[in-house]
Amino acid sequence: MKKSHSQERNGLSVFTRNVLDVVSSIPWGHVMSYSDVATLAGNPRGARQVSRILHSMSRKYGLPWHRVISAQGKISLPPGRGYERQKAMLESEGIYMSSTGKIVLEDGADNRP
Repeated sequence: MKKSHSQERNGLSVFTRNVLDVVSSIPWGHVMSYSDVATLAGNPRGARQVSRILHSMSRKYGLPWHRVISAQGKISLPPGRGYERQKAMLESEGIYMSSTGKIVLEDGADNRP
């Protein structure tokens, strides 16, 4: 019998479960930094852990991984297919990058939830 996502989540650490919840709650058209996700998940120094969690669990849990960016307001992936994919996904939600790669918001406001 296949386990449900909620049953599978029971074996995860509290921090990992919290990261899954925080990332899942980032609304369409908004972004959040790895460090903000880590802080909201209960470990302000856990930004790198957030990155590893997203890398290993985004597909399984259907996470909007593309909405998580660096604290500098940029896509963290190096140039290439992954970078272009994240950029395209953000642009499809109305989030664009400047020529320097920084997220640009039309109204100039912070669009974090």
